[in-house]
Formats: sequence, structure tokens, C-alpha cells
Amino acid sequence: MSPVLAGILQLLALIAALALVHRPLGDHMARVYSSDRHLRVEKWIYKGIGADPDTGMRWPAYLRGVLAFSAAGVLFLYLLQRLQGVLPGSLGFSSIDPDQAFNTAVSFVTNTNWQSYYGEQAMGHVVQTAGLAVQNFVSAAVGMAVAVALVRGFARSRDGELGNFWADLVRGVVRILIPLSVVAAIVLVACGVIQNFSGIHEVGQFVDGHSSGGSQQWNGGAVASQEAIKELGTNGGGYFNANSAHPFENPTPFSNLFEIFLLLVVPFSLTRTFGRMVGSLKQGYAILATMATIWVGFVALMMWTEFAHHGPAFDLAGGALEGKETRFGVGASSIFAVSTTLTSTGAVDSFHSSFTGLGGGITMLGMQLGEIAPGGTGSGLYGMLIMAIIAVFIAGLMVGRTPEYLGRKIGTREIKFAALYILITPALVLVLTAAAMALPTPGNSMTNTGAHGFSEILYAYTSAANNNGSAFAGLNADTQWFNTTLGLAMLLGRFLPMVFVLALAGSLAGQKPVPATAGTLRTDKPLFTGLLVGAILIITGLTYFPALALGPLAEGLAS
Repeated sequence: MSPVLAGILQLLALIAALALVHRPLGDHMARVYSSDRHLRVEKWIYKGIGADPDTGMRWPAYLRGVLAFSAAGVLFLYLLQRLQGVLPGSLGFSSIDPDQAFNTAVSFVTNTNWQSYYGEQAMGHVVQTAGLAVQNFVSAAVGMAVAVALVRGFARSRDGELGNFWADLVRGVVRILIPLSVVAAIVLVACGVIQNFSGIHEVGQFVDGHSSGGSQQWNGGAVASQEAIKELGTNGGGYFNANSAHPFENPTPFSNLFEIFLLLVVPFSLTRTFGRMVGSLKQGYAILATMATIWVGFVALMMWTEFAHHGPAFDLAGGALEGKETRFGVGASSIFAVSTTLTSTGAVDSFHSSFTGLGGGITMLGMQLGEIAPGGTGSGLYGMLIMAIIAVFIAGLMVGRTPEYLGRKIGTREIKFAALYILITPALVLVLTAAAMALPTPGNSMTNTGAHGFSEILYAYTSAANNNGSAFAGLNADTQWFNTTLGLAMLLGRFLPMVFVLALAGSLAGQKPVPATAGTLRTDKPLFTGLLVGAILIITGLTYFPALALGPLAEGLAS
């Protein structure tokens, strides 16, 4: 079987698996967030944290819950790392330096999971399981809660309430993420992913079955359980520096395809949850079609760039294999790279810096779209709904009519919140990239010069501000400058957009629905899907084209 055919068949199998679970999982999540019942374990949690899950919250109260919970998470994870040297189960690792502890705490709480350290050489079992793995669950649940709050803004009428943050948070973890993660972890263990609490072992090095005389040190860990939520929650932070390219995290072609499935399944299924909650499945299908069109298009483009790169070595290898695992091949690595950068996952099974110049640009552009196709767990849905509001506003300008979406008028207040949402992340990316390139010290962290070196910097800030977490490789980000500035980019890139999303949700929830008329734009039709795809690509292109032209485009055209 040719490598190209193998890649296409894996893509088709992945699409079929996602289609199979889309309906039951999407309906289940809609029931979870619409239920008035509380499970016994949930009641214990509410009692423990002193929350009343039945109290309705307007958007300022909902936002205070999001920010207070996240701030407590940053503080707890920071202290846990700073105290690692005196904690049991630390594997002898010392406490983490202040700047790196800040960066890592912010990274995992913001669902970014950027790692400027070697996981197997820095973090012990306690920090990994009680700190990082816990944040993988709750940071994903926070994103889902904010998305559901925005959906309620469309679904509710004139009361201004968006639900209860604490109930949404707890339900997301208890009823959705934990059950799915348990099943996924069992599958991963069956595939060969390790799950233990062993210490550090000295392992001999072998070549063709014969000892080479060298040795390596490896430590175990609860890898399968963390790998499951790492992908399901679109987190991305791995136990090992090689992430999903490491055989302990991702040993076989099947486990690789299963991990891609995990990182896509919740974001794609949330579109059906959206359709259920607003009372129109067709609206959910329109959003799903937009996400799927962009995702399939990017996968096809990535496969073309990586398979069609010319040269004798590439022809013999069946594509650009540098930086890719031979057990996965070019096709599966291309699907993984696109899926992880079009979501906010950041996990990698290959090194994006080794992709062709245009291939590396595709991974960057995927993040620069705003992590919306299908995007992060929760954040992808609310990001796409913001773009839908922009699209209906553009359509309204064309015909001279006040734009409407799902029975809500999009007036001056609403479009200001949407505009601020789409402006904040590019501002962070471009300003911080310019500062890093202009100052003398940050440039010393670049392994490469020229267009590729610029791409390393641009990719890092794109990844941080969009809460992706993947790295271009080659950049030494473990410096005070990058730990601090990337940490700030992650914080502002996560929570400032949430402010505008919740403010928009509150504004929509306070409106009286307007009836559809003959002049209302049908947002459940293919025409709107095409408009939405076009708006996303044009807005992103106008924003980032100059920066991309200096980096991956220049490199790709020169090769």
C-alpha cells in the first residue's frame, strides 16, 4: 500500500469514527448541561466548596467564578512546583525555578500546556498527577462552561442569566470528562501505553539486538490516564519531552489514530450540543460543516505539501519524513499536526520545525484562525460562534439590514464585544513577536537564523496566545524572557476573550427574541457556511499575512 493511500484511508476511518459518536455524545452533553438534577457526588463537591448550584448567575457573577477558580488553580500549581523538592514521589527532582513554575502553572490552568522543560527530567509523580493532570480536567471543563454560557445567551429570553458556573464546571468533569477518560485510558493501556508509579531505571541501549555499551535513564508514570485527558481536554502537555512521539505515550499506529480521535471528538460533538440547546439541530450542523470544511481542507493541503516535496531523498522515503516517526508515516503525522493545531491541544507526534516550509506555515495558520476548527474543548465552539456573529454582521452590511443570529439582533454593543474578541489574540501575537525580534537577548534562543528562525519566535507566541501549547522546536524557551512573556500571553489570551464572550452572552440573554422574516439571513444553510468559512479565512489572512510572509512563506518559496 502506498503511503498516500494509507494516509487517505486513515483520514476516512477517523471521519467515520467521529460521525459514529457525534450524535450520542452531543446529545449526552446537552442533557448534562440542561439537567436540574445533581448527582450525590456532585452535591458533596458543592458542599465542600460552599457553592449553591441552583443559583442563577448573570455574566459578571459567572465571570468572577471563572477568574477566581482559575486564579486559585495558578496559585496551587505554582506552590506545588516550588515545593516539589520536599514532597514524596518527587523522584529526586528539585523544586522548579520561580519563572518556570509561573510559566507552567499558567500554561496548564489556561489549557495551553506549553512546556519549556523536559517532563521526564523535571516533574515527579505528585506534580504530574495531583497538579498537571488535575488541571487537564478542570481547565477543559472551564472552557466547556463558558461555551455553554454563550449558548444559553442565545437560548434564553430577557432574564440575563447564564446558568451557574460551579454546576457547569462540576458536571463537565464528573459526567463528561472523567467517564470518557476512564474508557480512553483503558484503550491506551491495551495499546501499550504505560501506567505505573515506578522510579527511574537505567536502561541499556541496543542496536539490532546487540548492546551498544551505552545506557539511558527512564522513569515511569501514570501516563495512560494523563494521556487520555491530555487529548480529550485538548490540553497537550505530556509526561515526556517527545510528547506523543514517545513510544511510552503513543506506541502504535492505532494508538496514534485513537489519540487524534480523542482530541477531536468533544469539540466536534459540542456542535450538536449547541443545536440541541438552541432548539435547532440545523444550526448545529451549519457550525459543524464550517469546522469540518476547514479541518478537511487543511489536512488535504498538509498531506499535499508533505508528500509532494521534491528531491531524491523525499521520493525514496515516500514524502518528507524528517522529524516524523516511521511507525506513523507522513500521512498520519500530517493528520495529527493539523488536528492538534486546529484544536487547542498542542500535543505532537512529529516535530513541526522539520516539516516543509509551507507545512510549518499550515500549522501556524491553523492556530491563527483562532482555534475554532473544531478548536479547543469549549473554546472552539464559542470562538466559532463569535465568528458567526461577525459573518452575519458582514452580511447585514451588504444588504443594509440590522443583522440577526438565532433570533437575536446583533447591535452596536454585541459587535463591539465580538470585535474585541477577534482583535486581542492577534495583538498579543504580533506585538510580542516584534518585541522578541527587536530586543537583543531573545534572539539568542533561536537555533536557526533567517526565515526559519523568525518562524520559531512567531510560532511560540502564536501557540501561547491561542492557548495551543505546541512548539516549533529549535527555540530555547526556558529563559526568563520567554517564561514570563509567554506566560503573560497565555493568561491574557485565555481570559480576556472569556470576558468578552461572557459579556456578549449576557447581552444576548437580556434580549427579547425577534421573529424571523423574509429578509432574515438563513444561518442553517450551505450559503451561510460558505460565508462563514470565507470570513474566517479572509480576516485571518489580512491579520497575519505580513508575518507569515517573513517566515514560513519565505522559507517555502525559497525551497
